[in-house]
Amino acid sequence: MNFDIAFPSRRSNVIARNGLVATSQPLAAQAGVDILRQGGNALDAAIATVAALCVLEPCSTGIGGDAFALIWSAADKKLYGLNASGPAPAALSADYIRAQGHTEFPALGGLAVTVPGSLRGWQLALDKFGTQDLATLLKPAIHYARDGYAVSERIAKQWSRSVEKMSAHPDSKRVWLPHGRAPEAGEIFRNPEFAATLQALVDHGIDNFYQGEIGRQIADCVQAAGGFLTQQDLINYQAEWVEPISIDYRDGYRFYEIPPNGQGLTALLALNLIKGIDVKGMGHGTPEQTHLYMEAIKLAFADAHAYIADPKKADVPVEALLSEEYTAARRALIQPNSALTPHAGDPQQRGDTVYLTVADSEGNMVSWIQSLYMGFGSGLTAGTTGVQLQNRGANFTLEKGHPNEAAGGKRPFHTIIPGFITKNGDAWASFGVMGGFMQPQGHLQVGSNLVDFGMSPQAALDAPRFFWQKGMEFGLEAPFGDDIITAMRDLGHDLLPADKAANLHYGGGQVIVRNPETGVLIGGSEPRNDGAAVGY
Repeated sequence: MNFDIAFPSRRSNVIARNGLVATSQPLAAQAGVDILRQGGNALDAAIATVAALCVLEPCSTGIGGDAFALIWSAADKKLYGLNASGPAPAALSADYIRAQGHTEFPALGGLAVTVPGSLRGWQLALDKFGTQDLATLLKPAIHYARDGYAVSERIAKQWSRSVEKMSAHPDSKRVWLPHGRAPEAGEIFRNPEFAATLQALVDHGIDNFYQGEIGRQIADCVQAAGGFLTQQDLINYQAEWVEPISIDYRDGYRFYEIPPNGQGLTALLALNLIKGIDVKGMGHGTPEQTHLYMEAIKLAFADAHAYIADPKKADVPVEALLSEEYTAARRALIQPNSALTPHAGDPQQRGDTVYLTVADSEGNMVSWIQSLYMGFGSGLTAGTTGVQLQNRGANFTLEKGHPNEAAGGKRPFHTIIPGFITKNGDAWASFGVMGGFMQPQGHLQVGSNLVDFGMSPQAALDAPRFFWQKGMEFGLEAPFGDDIITAMRDLGHDLLPADKAANLHYGGGQVIVRNPETGVLIGGSEPRNDGAAVGY
């Protein structure tokens, strides 16, 4: 495969024939590759990788959080969608939260905790596609939790940002700040309590997390912190298979995302807007192309924030939002000479996360994302389990009548999204860009880099990115030149000063592209974090 555009990088693409794992922590990637070497498939390797990440990158993920996945089965030549995001406790209500004086849903403490869904996702995926047992898949994670590992540089920096949050809760402080501070880069960290929890999953099964002593400690922790989660909420939860949503992009390429309650729809909305325009003819990184993509993402988010919610509890008009008629009407709002103020349309016109991707020699590919939401989630750690609990409730709105208004048993708007691209019906690219509301923006920019501009996986990740914050406000990474910055400001975009833009999180991505003719795998890993692509 020949690639058209490269960006200066100290990383080459990783090219392999038998299997490849790309994720945000090198030891976790190696754990996945070891499973492939032992005869496991892509799904087995994905579970081993994410389990290791729960130990090695605890500020970003854990079994107290949620997961989504897109899984390509070579045997079926089909893409499967997995939604393992948990709902709010049955007893929670927006009226209660408002009565406590909140105008926004709390981001910390017991009220923010929703049912952890990730382990039910592991279980569902392994039951359908797995070939290895939990003892094999969790062995690396248990080893690192019990015997310790050296904390990597970027993760140490992330960890340090949560000292105040984790100091406020005794169990969190004991587990995550063992010396009264965050571990430094290169320092050995152990979590024997979490090692025991993982071993309990091996000995007694994943049901133990929800129905047994672990679940009891989780519920007790949340209730002691003012939340409503009960063990019955945990017992009642099941992950589910969902039909991926997609758009026909161009030249035989099709982009896939998980349907709402996730925000993958946002990426498809933006991609739909640019697919009707000759972006390659504009040139990569030109003022015209940058302006177009910035306008597209603003319009996409306006619709996303208006309509995305739990489809079991609200009407989410996915088909209408992605229709050609609606897309054409929204595209017509984009003007080449001025920036628009985005507002949601009417289609009825009638942050911290880990991402990993795995591919094996049989042609199976997995795009997996898992998160606690904000760094260390809610700030709560459940008793002596070593499990930190997510704060996904923070993505509910308290606006009365909004599709995403908080309610018991309802899943919140979800930021984490895995991505996938097929070419002429065959698996072509498994990719994702973690990082809160940067994620659909990363899917737009990295996905278009791959398809429209013919970049290799590593070049697609190396290329500079923008980040839309709100309204007209954007941050641009430093590699964008003064000509782009001046042009964007002249068009009316509100660009953050360089020092503030430099402190934004432009996401952490991984990409694997598969040559459908030879089966050769080409992987890239995010230069903005500690990640690695590892093959064999």
